[in-house]
Amino acid sequence: MKADINVTPLVDVVLVLLIIFMVGAPMDEQGKDVPLPAAAQGEHRDTPPEPLIFSLTADKALFVGTEALPDASRFQDRMREELLAHPERRLLLKADETLTCGDVLEVLQRSRDAGALKVSLGVAVKKSN
Repeated sequence: MKADINVTPLVDVVLVLLIIFMVGAPMDEQGKDVPLPAAAQGEHRDTPPEPLIFSLTADKALFVGTEALPDASRFQDRMREELLAHPERRLLLKADETLTCGDVLEVLQRSRDAGALKVSLGVAVKKSN
């Protein structure tokens, strides 16, 4: 009598889990992680298009996705590239809650100078009491 373990089902399960993690991992990291200001209500969509996320951190560093952009001219060049490549793509600005309105307006003006017509602002929805 031969007593050995059949590992084929184990390999199948491990491969399925690997595929799930490979597909799900890129969806976790979108934009630079910054604390968002709270809003009473936000915009909800059934099928949200994938927006271009750009972030402004508390130390006024600009990011497009997770790519740091050291100066304003590089930011505008990158925005122009993205808008030319995908003119229908929505833009989402995630700005740190500690920034002033002037700081956020400056980035919005830079994006407008790059050709952006509409930019959404990322907020965290307040929890009801």
